[in-house]
Amino acid sequence: MDWFVYMVKGSDDSLYTGISPNVEKRVDLHNRGLGAKSLRGKRPVILVYKEKFKNRSEASKREGEIKNFS
Repeated sequence: MDWFVYMVKGSDDSLYTGISPNVEKRVDLHNRGLGAKSLRGKRPVILVYKEKFKNRSEASKREGEIKNFS
C-alpha cells in the first residue's frame, strides 16, 4: 500500500506535516476538526505538498526529515 507525506497550511499560515495512505481523506478530517489537535483552531487547512512512498516506514522517515528542517 502506498503512503504519503503531506503538508497542509493553516488559516494562520502555519504548516503541519503528517503521513497517511489517503491524503484527501486526512485533509478532510483535519478540516472537520477530527484530525490533529494542533490544527483545530487553524481551519480551514489547504494541502500544499504531498510525496508518495512505497510503505509507511519510508513515509515516516521522510516526515521526520521534513520536521527537522529549519
